Amino acid sequence: MDKVLVEVFIPAAKQSFDTFLPLKSPLHELVLLLANTMTELSEGYFTGTEQTILCNRHTGEIFNINSTVEELGFKNGTKLMLL
Repeated sequence: MDKVLVEVFIPAAKQSFDTFLPLKSPLHELVLLLANTMTELSEGYFTGTEQTILCNRHTGEIFNINSTVEELGFKNGTKLMLL
């Protein structure tokens, strides 16, 4: 399979959304797409900017945006947080 299903939590909206991420995509591209998508889905509670970051929901570890989803080891069910 070339995609993984992850859960993205938006603290500003107190909501989580499930989304598929392509394994070969670099994180810097996905953060931009996720920020735009989550801005719409959160109905204005979250507004994505150039400073938006993606991190591990449990540890708070900020992911390297130059790595791919596959390199970061994301698996189905991985819990992320968009800030």
